[in-house]
Amino acid sequence: MRGMTLRAMTEACNGVYYGNEANLEKEVSDITTDSRKVTKGSLFIAICGERTDGHKYIDGCFEAGALCVISEKELPGQKNSYIRVKSSLQALKDLALLYRNNLDIKVVGITGSVGKTSTKETISYVLEEKYKVLKTEGNFNNEIGLPLTVFRLRDDDEIAVLEMGISDFGEMERLSEIAQPDIGVITNIGLCHLENLKTRDGILKAKTEMFKHLKPDGIAILNGDDDKLITVDEVNGKKPVRFGISYKDGVYATDIKNLGLDGTSFVINGLSCDDTSKAFEVTVPVPGYHMVYNALAAACVGAQSGLTSVQIQTGISKLKTIAGRNNIIKTDKYTIIDDCYNANPVSMKASVDVVNMALGRKVCILGSMFELGSDEKNLHYDVGQYIGTRNIDVLITIGELAKHIAMGAADYKETHYEAYECDIHSYETIDDFEKEAGSIIKNGDSILIKASHAMNFDRIVTMLSEQ
Repeated sequence: MRGMTLRAMTEACNGVYYGNEANLEKEVSDITTDSRKVTKGSLFIAICGERTDGHKYIDGCFEAGALCVISEKELPGQKNSYIRVKSSLQALKDLALLYRNNLDIKVVGITGSVGKTSTKETISYVLEEKYKVLKTEGNFNNEIGLPLTVFRLRDDDEIAVLEMGISDFGEMERLSEIAQPDIGVITNIGLCHLENLKTRDGILKAKTEMFKHLKPDGIAILNGDDDKLITVDEVNGKKPVRFGISYKDGVYATDIKNLGLDGTSFVINGLSCDDTSKAFEVTVPVPGYHMVYNALAAACVGAQSGLTSVQIQTGISKLKTIAGRNNIIKTDKYTIIDDCYNANPVSMKASVDVVNMALGRKVCILGSMFELGSDEKNLHYDVGQYIGTRNIDVLITIGELAKHIAMGAADYKETHYEAYECDIHSYETIDDFEKEAGSIIKNGDSILIKASHAMNFDRIVTMLSEQ
């Protein structure tokens, strides 16, 4: 890893070095917090976690070939090289910043209440038409995951696409200090993490902390249809690049055609590409109206990164879903929309709209949404009311909070004679649902499965996929 010598790392994390002085000028081959991933030349950072203490694995890491470890504890009698620090978590971030500064690489930072991961994926597919891209994998978007993603970068990588997730004030500033984005994308300001951020204005304040460490010549790309983001007039003394559907003063979509579960086609307008094309048609092969916004954001990043309209068009057309994120699974019996990685009111409504596009019977299996603050019951109820406005045949809710979704849908049905006839079932646990699933779910159903990650709805995906 370029410039990651034991001497430089000791200085970067204000540590104390113990061991052979001859090792100080050696570079580590990789950095990890997972003792199982240690190889010859690695640096292992021992972190005291909720489930285990990484210090217990230090001897095993040296046996596996680690060049050095970061430790919060003194290691009496240890003959191998180690750096003692006050906080291993802070050292992780300090070393990520050191490594980021050692690399000549462009960074796209992405945040927002909804759509971070799908936008990250779409941007990556577009940029891969011209560059070697490294992107955030899985949920590695927080103050541990982002540094570990940065450590994966190598000299031949040309652009990093980094997802940045937060739940409180100050976190985004710390993440952006490490990432130092050249391009900062904010998808929207919705209703997430209200326990700490309280209001959408609080979410706006927390998300825009990203711009404190945007490169001086960096570009902000914002959703022009978002009523909170539209209030951001300047970033680094420059107007943001805006995208939208209703918003027509930047990059915008027209001629939107719903292709059902096969996706959406539309025309991108107002984009200044490397080939001077300003209007061209694209097809997003992933269903959902919200995917138009993700594709517009990716097109803006592509244009800012020197791609042609053809490269942008091709990249968007190659987009594939990932497990738990609007992932369509077709079995002999069902079409399953696996969107169970996480949920909030905005994303849940968007997912309901996706299954609403399907042909035949439409089933929603929805679970509780967490971290919504004191108004959590009303926010669930509102999702139920929204479902009442759609053509959903069966609504199944699981969990204490999710029963308020069922209440909202039932109340809508009672008070709106024109409402679609929806069969509503509510369960406390997945076990309770599984006992009756066979009598509710039918061959040919299109089934949306969505809840907060802690609800473990991937279990339902597996159950239905294997039938």
